[in-house]
Amino acid sequence: MTTATISNKAIAGVLEQIAGLLEVQKANPHRIRAYRNGARQVRESNLELAHIAETGGLEALQALPAIGESLSRLIMEYVLTGRCRLLERLQGAVAPEDLFDEVPGIGPELAEHIVRELDIRTLEELEQAAHDGRLEQVEGFGKARVEAVKMSLAGLLSGYAFRRVQEALAPAGKTVEKPPIGLLLSIDKTYRREAKVGNLKTIAPRRFNPEKKAWLPILHTEEGGWEFTALFSNTARAHELKRIHDWVVVYYNRDGDEGQA
Repeated sequence: MTTATISNKAIAGVLEQIAGLLEVQKANPHRIRAYRNGARQVRESNLELAHIAETGGLEALQALPAIGESLSRLIMEYVLTGRCRLLERLQGAVAPEDLFDEVPGIGPELAEHIVRELDIRTLEELEQAAHDGRLEQVEGFGKARVEAVKMSLAGLLSGYAFRRVQEALAPAGKTVEKPPIGLLLSIDKTYRREAKVGNLKTIAPRRFNPEKKAWLPILHTEEGGWEFTALFSNTARAHELKRIHDWVVVYYNRDGDEGQA
């Protein structure tokens, strides 16, 4: 997707979807309001935000009313990639299998083999496995396929679009902060407790859910200035080892510093 196809209406639609999902999933009202206000500002703006993102970057977006650092980073990601990881996560769509499936030469079945046998989650980890010989040991991979994957990853990880996103979302010299371990453990504990007693909203994950049942509890909370989303792991590995009600993934974000634990 190019910036020519990213209209203010499309950006506002993403923000509104996020606000709606956060509301259904009982997130903090202030967070919901921030996305709704951002959506309204984007829709009513006479400026083309895609153009602003391309030419002025994060600082130019942050200068707009009702658009802070977190929303600016989200808009920048959507403009440059056509995707929004936060929206996908709230929809239950994010999984390493989905990411690997997008690499030429790897389909859904091979993607699941990779995650199950190597327990890796990122394109960078996949590239390392391709070069150190581990990928060739995965069922369905021979030397020719591994070489093809290496070439595909070289393009994906060093291509212009990837560099633009990394440079735009991680300015040089900025130290990426992470929540204290104690805080992450507290979120993990809270999630397990609330999920056990049935106090959390449940979503219907797209993977390993042929009946489309809303079974996966999700927690949104804010502590210590951080925004957290916690849910049980829904990967092939978790299902294989019967740990889908044991392994917890915690996503965090504060002022654009984001990650998972």
